[in-house]
Amino acid sequence: MIRFGILTLSDRSSRGEREDASGPALALLIRAQNWSVVKEHILPDEESAIRTILAEWADSGNFDIILTTGGTGFAPRDVTPEATRAVIQRDAPGLAEVMRAESLKKTPHAMLSRAIAGIRGRTLIINLPGSPKGAVENLQTVIPVLPHAVQLLKDDPFSEASH
Repeated sequence: MIRFGILTLSDRSSRGEREDASGPALALLIRAQNWSVVKEHILPDEESAIRTILAEWADSGNFDIILTTGGTGFAPRDVTPEATRAVIQRDAPGLAEVMRAESLKKTPHAMLSRAIAGIRGRTLIINLPGSPKGAVENLQTVIPVLPHAVQLLKDDPFSEASH
């Protein structure tokens, strides 16, 4: 059972001006895989607040994977990659690279994604786009490797058997 946290980053959603559609769409996809959504939360696009919650969640031991949705583009308040970079200890560039590559097959706007992925302790953090469609499509791209990634992070002795 993979345990997920979903962090939606949106000024408007955090103020209640717009319903969060991305977080629930991701939760639906995760549960369809028979995985667990431990917590969902919405924050404004504030780098220090994002850093704080990412570190708290990763350090708690309650999550195997934290997904962020939103704040990965070129807008001045899009600071999710910077906040993520500040808390991760190791990069996982292949995940972001494959998400961008697959997204480019659908839209040239994928070139504007600054999303990153990385590891803090034994928790994988993955930035996803803010749109429900983009978030779900990007997560679907990496779903096949997530069980093995979690096995490796947990130092599971059987992780190499499934490789």
